[in-house]
Amino acid sequence: MLLLVSENQDLLRLVLQASFVAKLVMIALLLFSVSCWVLIFQKQILLKKTQRDTTHFLSVFRNSVRFSEVKSVCDRYPFSPQVGLFLAGFSELNFQLKHNNSSTTGQPKVKSLESINRVLQRASFVELSKLEKSLTMLATTAAVAPFVGLLGTVWGIIEAFREIGQQKSASLAVVAPGIAEALIATAFGLFAAIPAVMAYNFFTSKIRSVAASMEDFSLEFLGIVEKNFT
Repeated sequence: MLLLVSENQDLLRLVLQASFVAKLVMIALLLFSVSCWVLIFQKQILLKKTQRDTTHFLSVFRNSVRFSEVKSVCDRYPFSPQVGLFLAGFSELNFQLKHNNSSTTGQPKVKSLESINRVLQRASFVELSKLEKSLTMLATTAAVAPFVGLLGTVWGIIEAFREIGQQKSASLAVVAPGIAEALIATAFGLFAAIPAVMAYNFFTSKIRSVAASMEDFSLEFLGIVEKNFT
């Protein structure tokens, strides 16, 4: 236990004694890391709410007799992207039914299923953009953080060589601070980049799954419209 405390103190001392440039690099990487972790927790909560509301909404949708019944409960599930699709499709459906008087049977008919399909596709893009919002922060951190860490690494090595020139010696005592500074900067870069890469891949996979679910819902909605209004 005492050894661990001593090692932590030594690490903190190395960070505090680092050069100005190295400190700037470490602070920048720390800010990247904190921002990513905040975003990770926010996205995780959002996806859980999305899954919960979608499950409940689809249950209502598939057990309702009329679209008007489904519309009346949409406000209860604000995190479900399928709600956005349904409202867009339902609005276009109502518009076509009100403005298409060509039916000779008295039963209202839709004029164009393709038009409804386009509306559903546009709504899908809107809903996906909500889920993908700020994911570029994770991608940017994953791509940039290692290079920022590398900058600190290079600067630490430069400091080590500068000390060698000033002290006229290449002993461990002379080069150790600069090398340690370089390695710490590398560690900060990896500490920021690795979680960002893993989180980006995880959330991308989850959002891709949501997109597939939205595509299935669009086809299901169009199938119901085609069966009842054509």
